[in-house]
Amino acid sequence: MATYKKRGGKPKTKADKEAQIEEGSTTAEVFNSLDEGASKTEAWVEKNQKVILGVIAVVAICVLGYFLYQKFIQEPKETEAMNEMFQAQNYWEQALNSPAKDSLYNLSLQGGEGKYGFLDIADTYSGTKAANLSRYYAGMAYLNTNKYQEAIAQLDKFKSDDDILAPLAKGAIGDAFAQLGQNEDALKYYEEAATMRTNDFTTPRFLLKAGIAAMALNKNDKALSHFKKIADDYPKSAEAAKAEIYTGRAEAMKK
Repeated sequence: MATYKKRGGKPKTKADKEAQIEEGSTTAEVFNSLDEGASKTEAWVEKNQKVILGVIAVVAICVLGYFLYQKFIQEPKETEAMNEMFQAQNYWEQALNSPAKDSLYNLSLQGGEGKYGFLDIADTYSGTKAANLSRYYAGMAYLNTNKYQEAIAQLDKFKSDDDILAPLAKGAIGDAFAQLGQNEDALKYYEEAATMRTNDFTTPRFLLKAGIAAMALNKNDKALSHFKKIADDYPKSAEAAKAEIYTGRAEAMKK
């Protein structure tokens, strides 16, 4: 029958007594070590309390400073920038359907009626969402007025996570390079625009442009690959019929 030794009981033999003494000694050593460690920690804290309090104060000041900056500087700056951008956007939108588009695009860039244009908004309100969006509008205005290098410069600075605007900006850089006759660069940007987001609007649009750019470079296999993806994945898109026509041309060029 199994037996057990009740802890805390009186030792019955010399061996039990020695074991109990050793156990008590070990326990005491552990507690002494903990006490000694705690004492050293307390001493270190006491010795360095000024430094510790200084670090805490710095962190608190930084957090408070960030909050105050966002609340009283950044937010009003964002609001002011958006208000400034309203007139520039109005010019830009009018230019889309106006015979005098060049002058309207120029007004959107340079400003009018006492309001900043996109270029000044981007510089004056740097760091705001309005300034970033102004880069996009400015780039597209330059693209539509045949100022391709300026368009590339502005669009390259535009950053966005938006599923539509991000690929549109990237693809517009491709358009600018295509107009400059730099088809290798155009192809690169079209392919980036087609793959950076997947949707029924921008993906087939830039796959088609990538395929056309590839054909211009005699990269017909690559062109066919882009056209085939449109046919397979986006058969109902506006680009599908055009992709079918270009597929025939690319196949003929391979012969």
